[in-house]
This record gives sequence, C-alpha cells and structure tokens, in this order.
Amino acid sequence: MNPKVSIIVPIYNVEKYLSRSLDSLLAQTLKEIEIIAINDGSKDSSLDILKEYALKDSRIKVLDKPNGGVSSARNEGIKIATGEYIGFVDPDDWVDQEMYEIMYNYAISEKVDIVMCSYIREFENHSKLKEFNLPGEVRYDDDEVKLIVMRRLVGPLNEEIANPELLDAWGTVWSKLYRAEIIKENGIRLIDLNKIGTNEDTLFNIEVFYYAKSFLFINSPYYHYWRANSTSVTTGFKPNLMDQWIYLFSYIEKFLKDKKMNEYFFIALNNRICINTLGLGLNTISKANHSSPLKKIQNIKIFLRNKRIKHSFKRLEMSQFPIVWRVFYFFAKIRFAAGFYLMLICIEYLRKINR
Repeated sequence: MNPKVSIIVPIYNVEKYLSRSLDSLLAQTLKEIEIIAINDGSKDSSLDILKEYALKDSRIKVLDKPNGGVSSARNEGIKIATGEYIGFVDPDDWVDQEMYEIMYNYAISEKVDIVMCSYIREFENHSKLKEFNLPGEVRYDDDEVKLIVMRRLVGPLNEEIANPELLDAWGTVWSKLYRAEIIKENGIRLIDLNKIGTNEDTLFNIEVFYYAKSFLFINSPYYHYWRANSTSVTTGFKPNLMDQWIYLFSYIEKFLKDKKMNEYFFIALNNRICINTLGLGLNTISKANHSSPLKKIQNIKIFLRNKRIKHSFKRLEMSQFPIVWRVFYFFAKIRFAAGFYLMLICIEYLRKINR
C-alpha cells in the first residue's frame, strides 16, 4: 500500500542540522509516510547520518547522487515519490509532529489539491511568526485558484504592493502539501537555480496552481524555517543575479502568454520586477560582495538602467506604498543609484536589528 504522504528532503552539507530535521519527521503522528532523502553530493557526514537513520526506520529512503543543486534533488524525489500527496522539507528546518496529519486530513476531508500552513522563522536566539493577516482557514476553488492565488504568486496588485518584504511569503514549497498526480501528470519540475538565481519555489508553485482546482490555507504555523544557517543556498552574494532574474521574468511571462492569462497577471509581473530591485540591491550590498561602495553604486546603476526594469517602473503605481517604500522605489524609478544605495544600507541595518 502506498504511503499517504511523500516528504522530499534535499540534502547538501547539513550534518549540523540534519538529525533535528529527520527526528521531527519520524515523530509525525501521521505514520503512513515515506521520507525521501536525496543526498546531493554532500562532502560532510550527511550521507552517513542518513544511512544510520535508514537502518532504524524503513520509511526513510536514501538516494545518493552527484551534486546538482536543490532543484535537481527535489526533482529526483518527485520521480520516485509514491505517496498520494507530496510535501517538501529543507534539511535545516523542522516541523511540528502533527503537521502532516492535520494537513493530510484537511486535504482528504475538504477534497483539496493543495493545503498550505503558515510558518515560524527561527533565528539563533528568537523566533518570529510569519504574519499572513488572514482568518483561520481560507479556501479557493476553480478559477479563484488562478485569479487569486496563482496571480499573487506572479506578483502583487493594488494594496498588496504596500509590503514588499511579503512578496514571496506564499511561494515556498515547504509550507504546502500537493496532490501528487497534479505534479506528475503535468510533468511539473523545479528549474535549476543556475538559470534563475532564486525563486525556484515560486516558479514551481505558479505552474502547480495553474493546474490545481482547489486550495486551502490554514493559518497555523506548523513549519519552522531556520534562518541562522550561513551555508544555506539563500545566503551569500550572487554576481549573476540580475541576468538570472531577467531569465526568470521572461520564463514567467512566456508561461502567462502560453496559457493566455489576462492583463492583471502581466501587471502583477510588472510589479514583481520593480519590487525585486530590493532583492537585487540587497544582493549587491551584501558583505559577501567585497567590492568598494563606489563599485556597488555603479553596479546598482547598471541594473536600474536595465531595459526591462526601466520599462516596468514606467508602469508602476506607487500610491499604495508607505512613505519610506515610496521614496525607496522613487529613487529606483529615477535611477538615483547613490540614494538607492544609502536606503539599502538603512534597510539592511533595520533587518539585522529585527533579527
């Protein structure tokens, strides 16, 4: 008999955190699970840890492969998953023991294709709940899934743009449970991060939500997202990020055109491109980028002058932004690189204080 849920865990050099993650999965109150652990060419003791756990519990399936990145690891997991539903967990994170039982029961009783929960961001010395400002349960069916949820994944509209820091709060794969047949029958896979830089989760979800007929959001934080891992693929300086994101935006735009989506989706994408200049800026001023401040300002000027980004700012409606964000994106719009740089320094400082 197939497991009810397949949990896919991509693993690369996480010996420090791996046991914590695996222990949380093995403690699940839903027992009918398989844990597909893909060792993606780890150079530390991660594979040895996996083998020890697999000997103790047959629900752990270990796949050892050469390093190919988190997307390729997750894709290998999708190929061999046999569960009715699929979930994803990152190996430095952990989950509450009832997470998959609650989400699976919702999926079955409510007959929904995708279930999502909220999450808690975990730092070295404190935790912070990700606020969604929604009721306990929110459900969308049929065209609502595309017009509301998928569109929100593409980008924000109207009052949604007031909080740029929440742009991809809906885009994570690890906060969701997916009906496996939607992914497998439509051949949906995660794109290589070498091509798009980041946001492989969001891109994957855009495609899955296009085919989904129902979605349920549970406003309860069952997932714990570890933010203190300095070796995570989401940290560090990415010198090619602008080119990778231009490819990402083009990929999304082509998908929307191929599926003949309405104009609101393209406006949302346009807003995403503008708001993502925050991410490009933070990447540029990263401590891992050892360029001088003057060189960083010059690099900011380069991406603000990019043809695609300039075009997007011409269409950006900034009235919904709070005053600070309005000034920040106004500097981007007029391509005032020095002012944009100074505001980025302030934003990064405030982010560290909040942590």
